[in-house]
Amino acid sequence: MEMFQLVDREGNPAGSAERASCHGDPRLVHLVVHLHVFDAEGRLYMQKRARSKDIHPGCWDTSVGGHVVVGESVADALLREAKEELGIEAEGARFLFSYLYGGSFETELAHVYALEGRGAIRPDPEEIEEGRFFDLREVEGMLGTGALTPMFEHELPMLRAAMG
Repeated sequence: MEMFQLVDREGNPAGSAERASCHGDPRLVHLVVHLHVFDAEGRLYMQKRARSKDIHPGCWDTSVGGHVVVGESVADALLREAKEELGIEAEGARFLFSYLYGGSFETELAHVYALEGRGAIRPDPEEIEEGRFFDLREVEGMLGTGALTPMFEHELPMLRAAMG
């Protein structure tokens, strides 16, 4: 059973809860990590979520995204998720910003990082249907079409601002 780290709206630890409880109760704020991987030309790697995913299957999303489990630091979760989802080492990822994202289904406190990709990306087929690098103008053309996850659409303007 996967136990997520709960926090208050300011990010202070506030216990733990099972995944199923967090997904369905927006009062339970839980921690997530997002990593945006860029290539040398400034293109963003995005993953298309596997059709088997329970939330937003088949939608394009952040390079890496995952939950922080109980007893795990945000930094450790970032390294673990990058290795699990893309088979990459994320040491040296740069912290960009944090934000609270919520709706009727769940509430997440996201910690967002960026990394210039080094080496081969090997997406986990259990998690990711496909992945590739996109020019940011191409991504912006996908806004509002349903091709992107709602959280990614919300995060994109903050990412652009943070990247300059």
